[in-house]
Amino acid sequence: VILLVLCFSAIGAAWLQYILVGLPIDSSLPFAPSEPSAPSGFPLWLNLSHWVNFFFLMLIIRSGLSILVDHPRLYWNNSCKPGSSWIRFTPVKIPDNKTYTAKEDARYLNPVVGLPGYKHTVGIARVWHFLTVPFFILNGVVFIVLLFYTNQWQRLVPVSWKILPDAWNVFVHYATFHFPPEPNGFYHYNALQQLSYFGVVFILAPMAMLTGMAMSPAIENRFHWYPKLFGNRQSARSIHFLVMFAYCVFIIIHVGLIAAIGLVRNMNHIVMGTDSAVSYTGVYIGITIILVTVAFGFLAHWLSWNKQRTLQRLEASINGNLWRLTINRFKAKVNFQKKDITSYFWLNGIMPESSEWHPLAGPPFRASPLKIGGLVENPVELSLEELKNLGKEQNITMHHCIQGWSGIAEWGGIPLSKIIELVKPHPSAKIVVFYSFGEGLYGG
Repeated sequence: VILLVLCFSAIGAAWLQYILVGLPIDSSLPFAPSEPSAPSGFPLWLNLSHWVNFFFLMLIIRSGLSILVDHPRLYWNNSCKPGSSWIRFTPVKIPDNKTYTAKEDARYLNPVVGLPGYKHTVGIARVWHFLTVPFFILNGVVFIVLLFYTNQWQRLVPVSWKILPDAWNVFVHYATFHFPPEPNGFYHYNALQQLSYFGVVFILAPMAMLTGMAMSPAIENRFHWYPKLFGNRQSARSIHFLVMFAYCVFIIIHVGLIAAIGLVRNMNHIVMGTDSAVSYTGVYIGITIILVTVAFGFLAHWLSWNKQRTLQRLEASINGNLWRLTINRFKAKVNFQKKDITSYFWLNGIMPESSEWHPLAGPPFRASPLKIGGLVENPVELSLEELKNLGKEQNITMHHCIQGWSGIAEWGGIPLSKIIELVKPHPSAKIVVFYSFGEGLYGG
């Protein structure tokens, strides 16, 4: 509501100015391309980084949407209590007369929109998201370094407050359905373009990364103050979404204006690095790049459903090593007290329905021992009483669900280290596998 009010207020003010005094003059024009310090043309590195950025951004946005709809509600609080979301992307209202889990609340996206799309798989969506982010950041770092190493920074970075009234003058033209006099983008952007590009590069991109970090359990548990910079963990998730939304709005307007004010010349600028308004080479190559990006989307969808383990191993080889050297070294701190416990905590998974489960579920669980075997010296079956006798530890911790919701609760149970001491794993054992009675989404 606030964003809409601000937007329509600005448009209303633009129309009022237009009706009362007419269209303003862009005082930044005319611009002489012969100024010695001004950038002239688009170097190859800039064109390449632009299209590499486009490719990775499409993967990030589409996989991010799939992650979002796995818990299609956004909040400004850490409890994620039903009814406290400020926006939801599901028609389902949470029932209060039955057990309703976060898994049941998940939505699916068409593969045209989301990656991987169709079936529920937030894990694979996260694989694509985290696989893409390091390369997106690397491309951005190279771009920023070369931007300031050359004089191309002058295209994007304002050097005078005069840009604000100049940008408003340009906005009045657009808001009242008039095209302002356009400088040749080969040498110079108008003030509103410059501010927009500056915002995308130096505000949206860093904000996406910073809010993404605020959602990391490793960072939250070690640097409890960091998510508070954005309010809390769920506020960071909401801002992360708003950044994505801003990217989408920018892309739509950006592409629309490129086509409207001179598609051929603009495509030659950003593809070929030439100022030709006659040659269609830039258009053909640009369309080819877009089609390749679309084709990769089809390939990514196929890989998501046919080569899941390959994708997971690829992501582990890249991000697994990055995290092992960085955030996985952080030692968690005790950050929460009883007063921090949230009033609601989502259930997760699918409730068991099998004939094997119901007899075990009857009180008092005496018939359901915890069986531990595999690569261990001492396989055991432990009853509930035997588990209790191993000792109990309690702590108050925030749970970061892979789906996106969170909750703070007091947890009690047996440390895994006690189980490991008891069963004595072989040196070759690397993985602990838990088998659940919960129903699979697609059987089993």
